Amino acid sequence: MDEVIDNDIFKDAGIRHFLDYTLITISNIPIKVSSVITLIIFLILIMLLLKFIKRSIYKVKSFDKAKQYSIYMLVKYVMLVVVIMLSLQILGFSLSVLLAGSAALLVGLGLGIQNLFSDYISGVIILIDNTVKVGDVIEVNSIVGTVQEIHLRTTTVLTRDDKYIILPNTILTRNELINWTLNILASRFEVSVGVDYSSDVDLVMQLLKEAALKEPGVLSNPEPFVRFTDFGDSSLNFSVYFWVEDVFRVENAKSELRVRIFKMFAQNNITIPFPQRVIHNGDS
Repeated sequence: MDEVIDNDIFKDAGIRHFLDYTLITISNIPIKVSSVITLIIFLILIMLLLKFIKRSIYKVKSFDKAKQYSIYMLVKYVMLVVVIMLSLQILGFSLSVLLAGSAALLVGLGLGIQNLFSDYISGVIILIDNTVKVGDVIEVNSIVGTVQEIHLRTTTVLTRDDKYIILPNTILTRNELINWTLNILASRFEVSVGVDYSSDVDLVMQLLKEAALKEPGVLSNPEPFVRFTDFGDSSLNFSVYFWVEDVFRVENAKSELRVRIFKMFAQNNITIPFPQRVIHNGDS
């Protein structure tokens, strides 16, 4: 019986010795095996908690997918900061000492990385403000694209020519930005054309409206309409206005509409003039 007790004591002492073993020493702070094991267990629990939170947020039907994404990303980043602080404490680092020691360093780096901080702050604003969401079609600095991902520092956009562009978040908050899908309503576009001065104005306006109504993707409600916009140097200028829901691919719709207009004009003997130059000979 005494031998069994001695073996148990020996095992307990061996385990305690293993857990107290110092793997590495950083700034006179020993990183022990027990601290590393605790940290691993802590991180696993945090990962499980994040999965549970994500599942819970995405189950809320009152939020659309973009809002669910924004809420989850905010929770994720807040938890990341908390996890980093707690992880340092688990490893034996004193947060008060770290903050005091890094204060001077942060002041020195402040000017050098102020743009980086601006990107992070802009990311928080975008996620909270919700005026730009995943799936939105936006236009900024002549770039039109669909928002694919919003991170704390950058936003990934897919352009119409299927290129992924990573934009710093400050570009979205500091520049004039058009959100073509901010609301669920369709957006209005136009196609302009000039015709010969001998053309029948009423017929031209009728054909333009018919062309827009026949074009797939163009909405019949609101109904397309035509304006006689100006008397040009060599043409009568018209614009047909129409609404579409697929804003991201609207350039395809506009191209197809121009082809349809060209064919309908040709069938009705309506001429689209082109600039002409008359060169005079100086000797004549």
